[in-house]
Amino acid sequence: MTHQFICTPTEPVVSTTAGKVRGFIVDGIRTFHGIPYAQAGRFQMPEPVTPWTGVFDAHSYGYVCPMLERESASQEIMVPHRYWPKDENCQSLNIWTPDLAGKKRPVIVWLHGGGFSSGSSIEHIAYDGEALSRFGDVVVVSLNHRLNILGYLDLSRYSEKYWNSGNVGNADIVAALEWIRDNIEGFGGDPDNVTLLGQSGGGTKITSLMQTPAADGLFHKGIIMSGIADLLNLPQKVDTTEIGEALLRELGLTAKQAATLETLPYERLAAAYNAVSPAIRKAGGYVGCLPLPGDYYLGDPREIGFTEHARTIPLLTGTVLAEFAFGPGVVDKHQLSRAEQLEIVERIMGAKTEELVSVFEATYPGRNLTDVLFLDSFSRAATADFCEKKALAGGAPIYNYLFTFEFPLNGGKTAWHCSDIPFVFHNIDKVPVCCVPGVSEALEDRMCSAFVRFAQYGDPNIAGLPAWPPCAPGDLATMILDTDCEVRRNFDKALYDVFLPVAPDPFVLNGEAIVLH
Repeated sequence: MTHQFICTPTEPVVSTTAGKVRGFIVDGIRTFHGIPYAQAGRFQMPEPVTPWTGVFDAHSYGYVCPMLERESASQEIMVPHRYWPKDENCQSLNIWTPDLAGKKRPVIVWLHGGGFSSGSSIEHIAYDGEALSRFGDVVVVSLNHRLNILGYLDLSRYSEKYWNSGNVGNADIVAALEWIRDNIEGFGGDPDNVTLLGQSGGGTKITSLMQTPAADGLFHKGIIMSGIADLLNLPQKVDTTEIGEALLRELGLTAKQAATLETLPYERLAAAYNAVSPAIRKAGGYVGCLPLPGDYYLGDPREIGFTEHARTIPLLTGTVLAEFAFGPGVVDKHQLSRAEQLEIVERIMGAKTEELVSVFEATYPGRNLTDVLFLDSFSRAATADFCEKKALAGGAPIYNYLFTFEFPLNGGKTAWHCSDIPFVFHNIDKVPVCCVPGVSEALEDRMCSAFVRFAQYGDPNIAGLPAWPPCAPGDLATMILDTDCEVRRNFDKALYDVFLPVAPDPFVLNGEAIVLH
């Protein structure tokens, strides 16, 4: 296939509130990498970026936020990554658009995973927005923002300028959404039709932004992938003193010297934090790295209820069947007899095996019994609770899905955390493990079409899927996304009632392959 690249002194160039930016064109998709949307001092609120003269070449991705821990290259066959230079001045965004004019297109803003501590807008190969923009005729935006202690550590007791340091990572996202509101029309986007799309921590960011008054009106729909869990579990009133004092002591500073925290090398700051935070965390104390409830972020909607504005936001929420099953699993599981499958399950689940297998077979008839070991104990039940509470709150609809596709790895591997992302971005060609000829391409088209349809209209119903109803109180209508798609209602509650109290730690199971003795 022949590809076309265009980048001239005048094409494509867009005027923004800070100055002109120049991108490049690949096969008709106008692409802009690393546009600055804000700037900030350490621990301080973002401000509009300083305008520039001339034309800014948006040809390279911006820096990604530094991490607290060293990155490790693992599971690349399942979740291929990009590794990129890091700097805390990381407030930049990327744009893919089919055209700069002609019509206002829906805008999909990607919020990356990694909790609130790690990750980046380009961390996964599948995050690339070109194919989604082309397939869906939409404007795709991804962004970097401050993370971990740079974005979420309350130091407000030391200076007024740190008044919102516990939430400046989310404030960066708000600043990016303000930039999108003010500039996206020049990139062919509709500032009045912005959908946040996030997976894992990125999905959790959406729920926190729904409860952030500063973000009201800056986005209009949300797609939350594997992002609802018992993560935003900070109480409304939390004492944040201990971590700040411990950090200062570890660094040999007094409270009067707290401003020195702004100038220390990040590596030294991170090392001190990593030294003092485990004991505080173990004792149940505040250690940051999550949005801090208060006047800026009001709190988890599952705990305090949905704000009046949050009720107006249509949502599409979902999970995958075996979220954190990153290990090899049960190799060649389909070669095992039913008795052999039972033997493996009983070895791990013990006395609960009979009851668990009985309800599992009723829930997933014909599925390999060993899949019960890897069921999602992280997000499915929390998502069901979220859907119920959002439906009870009234207002805009909420839809639910479950991704249960089996991948051609180790003789059949159940969907894991992040495995649905390539299908949504129409990027399975970039992730070889996704490719099942004649099967995965069709699922990719259905999923991407449904998600784009939701971004356009707040309704995921498309011709290629069964009728997809929203959830209602007492009615968790779940679209099963797989080789064969179907809607099932309240179908797995009994299974989770049995499974969750005895669920094995998925990370313990992620060691060596599980085999018969």
